[in-house]
Amino acid sequence: MDLSGSDSKFSLGFGCSHASSMAPTPRIPIADDSINLQVDPSFRSSPATFSPIPLQLLEQKVAVEEPKKDGDEKEDEHFRILGHHMCLKRQRDCPLLAQSKHPRRTIAGDTDLESRRAAVRAWGDQPLHLADPDIHEIMEKEKQRQVKGIELIASENFVCRAVMEALGSHLTNKYSEGMPGARYYTGNQYIDQIENLCIGRALTAFGLDSDKWGVNVQPYSCTSANFAVYTALLLPGERIMGLDSPSGGHMSHGYCTPGGKKISATSIFFESFPYKVNPQTGYIDYDKLEDKALDYRPKILICGGSSYPRDWDFSRVRQIADKCGAVLMCDMAHISGLVATKECSNPFDHCDIVTSTTHKGLRGPRGGIIFYRRGPKIRKQGHHSTYCDSSTHYELEEKINFAVFPSLQGGPHNNHIAALAIALKQVATPEYKAYIQQMKKNAQALASALLRRKCRLVTGGTDNHLLLWDLTPLGLTGKVYEKVCEMCHITLNKTAIFGDNGTISPGGVRIGTPAMTTRGCIESDFETIADFLMKAAQITSALQREHSKSHKEFVKSLCSNKDICDLRNRVEAFALLYEMPAASQI
Repeated sequence: MDLSGSDSKFSLGFGCSHASSMAPTPRIPIADDSINLQVDPSFRSSPATFSPIPLQLLEQKVAVEEPKKDGDEKEDEHFRILGHHMCLKRQRDCPLLAQSKHPRRTIAGDTDLESRRAAVRAWGDQPLHLADPDIHEIMEKEKQRQVKGIELIASENFVCRAVMEALGSHLTNKYSEGMPGARYYTGNQYIDQIENLCIGRALTAFGLDSDKWGVNVQPYSCTSANFAVYTALLLPGERIMGLDSPSGGHMSHGYCTPGGKKISATSIFFESFPYKVNPQTGYIDYDKLEDKALDYRPKILICGGSSYPRDWDFSRVRQIADKCGAVLMCDMAHISGLVATKECSNPFDHCDIVTSTTHKGLRGPRGGIIFYRRGPKIRKQGHHSTYCDSSTHYELEEKINFAVFPSLQGGPHNNHIAALAIALKQVATPEYKAYIQQMKKNAQALASALLRRKCRLVTGGTDNHLLLWDLTPLGLTGKVYEKVCEMCHITLNKTAIFGDNGTISPGGVRIGTPAMTTRGCIESDFETIADFLMKAAQITSALQREHSKSHKEFVKSLCSNKDICDLRNRVEAFALLYEMPAASQI
């Protein structure tokens, strides 16, 4: 081995006593850290400072081959430096050393890991009936209530198995504040894909051009969506105008009691002023609406409601909004399915902003959605417009998105958005259009059946999925009638209506057909349901006469009343004839 060349990988440093006056030279490390330099015991150096010895002074090395072990091809190398015998020892493989560098899992370690994994499985994979028997028992009772009952609440519906699976999926684990492509957290590449797909399906479902309309699918409810619109476009205390709640409007459009108490946050943070229906006809009085809007000058004019059984004249409301300089917003929560299938007038032809729930006629998860115009404006705002007077393009998108997050909400519910995407895909199908058409037919069949039985309906009928039954001619209130119906496993809800003299009365109930249409009911089935409703009214009248002085006694008598038990049995037998969607999942 020639160690005198300049290419040697060894660098050795030694010194002698007479070199102590020389400036020390930095030690050059040995490149191969597997080499140990062992000095012959006969060599003794002085305690003086060492100076490096050139490698050229290394004398010819003497290789001494040692017996090799199996798999060992390395050898020691012997040489002399200035007459002193030196030996280079190469490190040999050592099992103990190798184990210290790459420790293997011990049996105890494996046992500990498996115990931790088992603990996670025990917590994470436990079914509901074992994890929480109390909740499971209550949920089973609710399942039976739904299966055995007749659901007539106009704002309720049943979802399919696919929607239910998405709602109960692993998507609930992910936090994704922000918008697709602009999240506050990483790991959202697939969440972005889901939300973008949902956005595209929303536009497709309602036949909208993405160059002219945008959509936000993150609101937790339609009330949240409505408040996000107000927050985006208004300063606190600025004015909005919507249909009065007793006239069929929604409280999120602003509502104060006759005594002046502000009920909704809309009325607390903004100034709201309602318009009303004609108390004699039950129809919206558009002439009075125009007069009030021109006097009040709202910045946002709202159309749409939660208990209005007739179609809207969106074109007329657009004209009024232009005259008073207001942004026109539609809350289509109750009629969104009708809008998507073109079974009613279309708010997208006239409005600047359209909001909706996603769980009523759309048969999706419980949540909200906001559509907003984008691109060049298609009409000129009125002379007194207070919104974007000089702008030629809509400036709604950024404001509304910012209002949803971060102004009002945190991270979106990704499981809900995925479920909504599933429902919106179904909305664009011929089968869904047939469902909406049947829903309307069922509502009209029920209205006709009640009218033939001399019942009084607000507006005399319906154009959509709901009807309002005025119970005052029967001497009943909505509160007592809905309680009797509930005991008979029929669910509907009380509602305020206008009396003949224009006063508000609690003597009405709202009845809707979406849920039972989903279960497969047709017109003839709603004839049977009309009989059930009439029988419940007769029972209520009899019990009210018997317990007119005590509401407490009236409620107590419901549990043991034979007529109620008989009607309940008939209702359950009827309901069990019809399929419950996703029955295996609930």
